Amino acid sequence: MESFNTSLGGRFILVGFSDWPQLELIFFIYILIFYSLTLFGNTTIIALSRMDVRLHTPMYFFLSHLSFLDLCYTTSTVPQLLINLHGLDRTISHGGCVAQLFIFLALGSTESLLLVVMAFDRYAAVCRPLHYTTIMHPVLCQALAIVSWLGGLLNSLIQTSLMMAMPLCGHRMNHFFCEMPVFLKLACEDTGGTEAKMFVARVVIVAVPAILILGSYAQIARAVLKVRSMAACRKAAGTCGSHLLVVSLFYGSAIYTYLQPKGSYLESKGKFVALFYSIITPMLNPLIYTLRNKDVKGALWRVLGRGTVTG
Repeated sequence: MESFNTSLGGRFILVGFSDWPQLELIFFIYILIFYSLTLFGNTTIIALSRMDVRLHTPMYFFLSHLSFLDLCYTTSTVPQLLINLHGLDRTISHGGCVAQLFIFLALGSTESLLLVVMAFDRYAAVCRPLHYTTIMHPVLCQALAIVSWLGGLLNSLIQTSLMMAMPLCGHRMNHFFCEMPVFLKLACEDTGGTEAKMFVARVVIVAVPAILILGSYAQIARAVLKVRSMAACRKAAGTCGSHLLVVSLFYGSAIYTYLQPKGSYLESKGKFVALFYSIITPMLNPLIYTLRNKDVKGALWRVLGRGTVTG
C-alpha cells in the first residue's frame, strides 16, 4: 500500500458523495439551506439570550453556549462539504485534516459535557426548586461552562495526539471530512493498544455523560410524578422534554459512530450518520428549544417591538 508521505504531496482525497454524482446537486442545495437555517436559528438564540433580561437565567446561559457550539460545530465541516459537492476541490492537506479533526472532536466533546451540565441544571430546577437560585449561582454556572470547554479541548488533544503518532498508508477517505473512525482505517500497522486507549477516552466522554444524564432524568421523572399541579407538570415536561430530545439525537448518533469497533464501522453508512449529527441536529436544536417555549417566543416578540405573547 502506498504510504501517506509519498502520495499526492501529503494531501488526502475526501470522496464525499461522489459515488452518487446524480445526488450531489440535491445534497448541495439542501445542505446549504440547512446550514443557513443553523446559522440563523442559533445566532437568534444567542442574541435573544443576551438582549432580553428575562432570559438571563442559568438555563439560557447554557443554551447560548450550546448554540455557539453548534455554530462552530457545523461550520467546521459544512464549508468543506459544499466545496466537495461542487466539485471544486476534493482534497485536503494533512495540516488541514488534523486541524479539522481536532476542532470537530473538541466541539463534540464539549457538547457532550455541556449536555450533562444542562441536565444538572434541569435536575436542580425540578428536584430542588427552593434552592435552585442558590445552587445555580452565576459563579458556578461560569465554572461549569469553562470546565466543559476545557474538558472537550483536553479530550480532543489526547485523541488527536494518539492518532498523529500512527503511521498512515493510503490517502483516500470515504467521507466528507476528516473524522476519527475513517482516519483510523488508514493506519498501516496494528494499532490495537493505541485504539484501546482511545476507546477508553471515548467511553469517558460519551457513555459516562449519557449515563449521568439518564440518571438525572430518572430523578426528575420521580419528582414530576409526585407533583399534583398539572400546570407544573406540563412546564417541567416541556423544558425537560426538549433537552431530552436533543440528548437522544446527539448521543444516539455519537454512540453509533464512536463506540463501535473499527472493523464494524461502515464508511458508506457512517457518512450519512455524520450528516445527521453535524448538520441536521445543529439545525433542529433551536427549533426543539423554542417551538413550545413561551420565554423565547416572548423575548423574540419583545425584541421585535410587539409586546409579549400570551400562549
